[in-house]
Amino acid sequence: MTTGEHPSGPAAGTADVTRRERELLNAAQRYSFRGRIDTSAFSGPVFASARGSVVTDLRGNDYLDFNSGQMCAALGHNHPRILAAIQEACETMLHAHSSHFNVKEIELAEKLGRLLPDPLTRSLFGESGADANELALLLARIFTGGREVFSPHVSYHGLSASARSVTFAGWRRGHGPLSGDSYALIAPYCYRCPLAKTYPSCGLACLDASFELVDAQATDQPAAVITEPLFSAGGVIDPPKGWLARLREKCHERGMLLIVDDEQTGLGKLGTLFGFTDEDGEDVVPDIVTLAKHLGGGVGISSVTTTDAIEEKAVENGLTVTRSHSNDPLLCAAGSASVDIVVEEDVPAKARALGIRLREHLGALMERHEIVGDLRGRGMLVGIELVRDRDTKEPAYEEGNEIGRRCFEAGLIFSVRRGGSVLRFVPPASTTLDQLDQGMEILGKVLEEVSTAS
Repeated sequence: MTTGEHPSGPAAGTADVTRRERELLNAAQRYSFRGRIDTSAFSGPVFASARGSVVTDLRGNDYLDFNSGQMCAALGHNHPRILAAIQEACETMLHAHSSHFNVKEIELAEKLGRLLPDPLTRSLFGESGADANELALLLARIFTGGREVFSPHVSYHGLSASARSVTFAGWRRGHGPLSGDSYALIAPYCYRCPLAKTYPSCGLACLDASFELVDAQATDQPAAVITEPLFSAGGVIDPPKGWLARLREKCHERGMLLIVDDEQTGLGKLGTLFGFTDEDGEDVVPDIVTLAKHLGGGVGISSVTTTDAIEEKAVENGLTVTRSHSNDPLLCAAGSASVDIVVEEDVPAKARALGIRLREHLGALMERHEIVGDLRGRGMLVGIELVRDRDTKEPAYEEGNEIGRRCFEAGLIFSVRRGGSVLRFVPPASTTLDQLDQGMEILGKVLEEVSTAS
């Protein structure tokens, strides 16, 4: 069966598969927890395998995965070099006493220290992106002695307690009370500027207004701002030129640290090695950077990297960050292999090539369909915003959700964000141009159907 083909019913000889799927879904209904990020339904498909840019369900149907799993398979599902690294760890050492160093941990820390711009040299490793962001916030608070932390209002930093407290893109209602001393800033959402300004004549007024709020709300020394260099889950919102550099200046003027959450945007995904590299190739170096997602190539690992000075003072002040699986050799082996792949297979170049082709397709769809109000993103992280009217910019929530559902049924996976008005595409670096064309053909057909029906 070719990618995207979905039979109207089980093919001959698939009765056992159908029965197995039904048994699994019945078991899920009884034993599995439904609190997923996009659905709470006990329904198929049930995914069974994956390779490269394609995932396959229990019935043998293939799907082009333009969400890279949970964005963690951006190097391609089951990359052979990741599998080899995991196999080696299985034969040597899976787990280590986290109070002591192990070989794989040191190797990964050295690779990141040599790859990241100076003075970012000191790394520690957790198990998830939320884990890393919690550690980064703790590090900033212990270093500065401050408590308050701030994040733009379209940000996403994870769904653990502390990470959710600085996540403002959604997933907050009904989850309070959250960790205190966390506040929102006005995000640089130029397509829907909260201040009704226009870039560049605005002079980045959102930052000036935000730091008036910082100064008004801080009770003492504020600790940090945590931000993404491109707001992914918040709607693929790319800040305008100069925003991140000005943000760093304003933080440092107040003795605050700048934390860049590069988990969804780093390691080549935006067409640059790190997301905090601007369009002119200049690094806006943060005080702390977190990495996750495809850092493990599909295995759960995250990193927090900072400077010698911050690490030294934080440790002197009593920082303790040990977890049961901190710096585990299995996780670090996968992370080390991922970093090698990003560099040696030139993932940034692959992301730029995929991004050019993807934007060509989406730009053509934007010309044909009034429902596409905006196209934005970098590299292989690109999105379109859907509107019912380009002048009023009324969000097309229902239409976006319908497009996502129909594309999924046709064999194309991507994320629907901002309540349905933004479609986010994150094809793995393993995606061929033919696969990209095929995915956009599916999207084009569905867009035509939904636009005509609207």
